[in-house]
Amino acid sequence: MTFFWIMTALLAALAGLLVLAGARRGADAGEAVETAAAVAELAELDRLKARGLMDEASWTAARAEAGRRILSGERTAAPLRVGAKDRVWTLAGVGVTVAAALGLYMAVGTSGLPDQAYERRVDEWATQPEMLEGPQLAAVVARVVREQPDNREALTMLGAARFDAGDPIGAASAFRRALALNPEDAQSWARLGESLVRANGGEVGGDAEAAFHEALKRDQSQLGARYFLGEAALARGDAATVREMWLPLIAALDPADPRRTDLERRLPPGGPA
Repeated sequence: MTFFWIMTALLAALAGLLVLAGARRGADAGEAVETAAAVAELAELDRLKARGLMDEASWTAARAEAGRRILSGERTAAPLRVGAKDRVWTLAGVGVTVAAALGLYMAVGTSGLPDQAYERRVDEWATQPEMLEGPQLAAVVARVVREQPDNREALTMLGAARFDAGDPIGAASAFRRALALNPEDAQSWARLGESLVRANGGEVGGDAEAAFHEALKRDQSQLGARYFLGEAALARGDAATVREMWLPLIAALDPADPRRTDLERRLPPGGPA
């Protein structure tokens, strides 16, 4: 806690110094811009004369007029002056701001609350699994897998939780481990394929397509696998395979299901649907 207050004081002091330094740079920049504009105007007149676009008389008159404007501007422009107490007022404003922020923190903050270790949070999540979101559920199941690495059911749950949490690569890893324990699990093959598709930005790559074929080899009713295999075949123009994959899927969907309507619309011609 002492370290926290020391850092707060140092940061407040640094903020005050940055404010003062920024104000000083702003004044210097204003003076530099005026000087640069005057130099640029005179240099432009010299370039015009050198290129033959101005004769000697015009150049002399223009330089004289530019000089008069510059001198007039210097006489009329009010110089920026920093008062003796300006720095004090600036630092006082920074101090008041810091004090107000600290007061608000003391009123609504919890400075004395100790940090809650990650494992302790996982312990708390494990007591209420029905209330968890995807990342939290994945953390709880991952701990079960660490304790029971050969628990195939836990691995499939971990894959599903990671998939729902937006971690398709982690989901694919979990499903691969589950399949190493039981390669005949058609659903895990299908979920592995779906994870690979999501990890690949929605494109059905070669690994995903192989996983879907493994799923159908073990269970022809894996409709998700049929859908993605049809998508892959459609992308490469294989109309016969699209129909082979999608016709059973269309038949399994309710006629009122909008997914069925979409599949029928995209189904390549080749015979009765």
